Amino acid sequence: MTELEKGPTGRRRGRGARERILGASQQLFREQGINRTGMDQLCAAAEVSKRTAYQHFTGKDELVAEYLRRFDPSVLSDVFDRTDLTPRERLLAAFDIAPGTPLCPYIAAAVELHDPQHPASQYARDYKKAVAARLADAAREAGAADPEQLGEQLALLLDGAAARTRVLDADAFPTAAAIAAVLIDNAIPATAGDDRRRDQVST
Repeated sequence: MTELEKGPTGRRRGRGARERILGASQQLFREQGINRTGMDQLCAAAEVSKRTAYQHFTGKDELVAEYLRRFDPSVLSDVFDRTDLTPRERLLAAFDIAPGTPLCPYIAAAVELHDPQHPASQYARDYKKAVAARLADAAREAGAADPEQLGEQLALLLDGAAARTRVLDADAFPTAAAIAAVLIDNAIPATAGDDRRRDQVST
């Protein structure tokens, strides 16, 4: 007999169905887009019935929002939580994006949905603000005169590089990283340039 678990609404369903649905959404939404992916296809890929899917998610809107939430709940922790890097190095590490990385899912979702009130659009907006805030925090640690402004500039540069990489099918992140280095160094007063000098000595 299949092991069952009791869900938040009191219904009983097969263990693992929710994760299979989310796994299918991560694959299909990124491969073919949100609008082109229907619930029938998602259910078939996850090997669940539509009834089971709607027991876990009230509708596709909720599933899309959860799909985005799962990508990086800690906001680039693999960059900003690294203790082996200086603040300046962490700022630049945010641009170290592997070639072939798909378009940022938050940008893709916002473009597809065309609805600023959609729960996924709101989540994408919150996430992008969180990225700028983390960049600003690192900029503040690095000694930037206006860390909020630098955070916004770097966030804009990141998103622009992601979109340009997708449109041109060519890696725009190395160029973006070079521009970021200039922005960072111009924003950090000479008296706060210990990180910059350390980087230059090590290269």
